[in-house]
Amino acid sequence: MKDDQVMTIREMCDAYDVTPRTLRFYEQKELLFPVREGQKRLFTRRDRARLKLILRGKRFGFSLEEIRQLLDLYHVGDQQQTQLAQTYEIAQQRLNDMERQRDELIIAIDELKEQMKWGEKMIASMNQKQAQAS
Repeated sequence: MKDDQVMTIREMCDAYDVTPRTLRFYEQKELLFPVREGQKRLFTRRDRARLKLILRGKRFGFSLEEIRQLLDLYHVGDQQQTQLAQTYEIAQQRLNDMERQRDELIIAIDELKEQMKWGEKMIASMNQKQAQAS
């Protein structure tokens, strides 16, 4: 496929593993701007690039509003310096959140393991008492 070739909604779905509903939702949220030919949506190279960034942003936990705002900064006219700086700032905040969540999850896992060890001992003790009583 040539870089400047447009893609149909089905081709976009197949290429990026998304649903037509997802693409229409992103269009409604003004994240994608496909060319309309009657009922047909045709996605340009720009739409494909934007979709890649949207999917990456979502994977990293960015909100759709954050993604929309960052994509809109592309046209500021400063060779994407503002866009990159804002993206970096939001990414740093997201990384901090993810690391905090990971640390909380590690603590919760360790606590659950301890509770399960206690539970194992209690079950073994009860089974032993039942065996002695029999």
